[in-house]
Amino acid sequence: MSGKDGDVAGRGRGDRLLKEEIHDPYVARSKPREPTACPGCGAVFHKGRWQWADQPGGSVHEMMCPACERIRDNMPAGILTLSGEFLGKHRDEILKLIHNKVEEEKAEHPMKRLMGIEDSPEGELIVRFTDLHLPRGAGEAIERAYDGELEIQYTKESNLVRVYWNRDE
Repeated sequence: MSGKDGDVAGRGRGDRLLKEEIHDPYVARSKPREPTACPGCGAVFHKGRWQWADQPGGSVHEMMCPACERIRDNMPAGILTLSGEFLGKHRDEILKLIHNKVEEEKAEHPMKRLMGIEDSPEGELIVRFTDLHLPRGAGEAIERAYDGELEIQYTKESNLVRVYWNRDE
């Protein structure tokens, strides 16, 4: 018995392709047992999420949190690249803004961390993060404070966001 658009007995189309989800290797397939503490940073998995909390008493499981794993493997989830003449003249203020944004986010979300800052041979400042949303937030904060051009590129296949900010004088 055929229905609308080739449905068979109301079961839906059998020929639809299912898109495979790209799995982020730093997101656990299952939740850790509670309570679990990260030996690297001290974050505790409690009530379904990683958080900053006192180590619970009694038996505590240990497992490295996703942020510490990314740091260990040097695999950022997001990269913010800053460039332009303006950067050279206002580097310290811009770095302070980035650090403030990171500290604000990290206070509530232990998985949102700064991995490192480096200068490229081309004179760019490259900032690496453990989280997908933090580079965008930092880039938008810089754009609000200093104008310039902001570009955001997200590639779902690689679970990486690249944010570019540029301002020439």
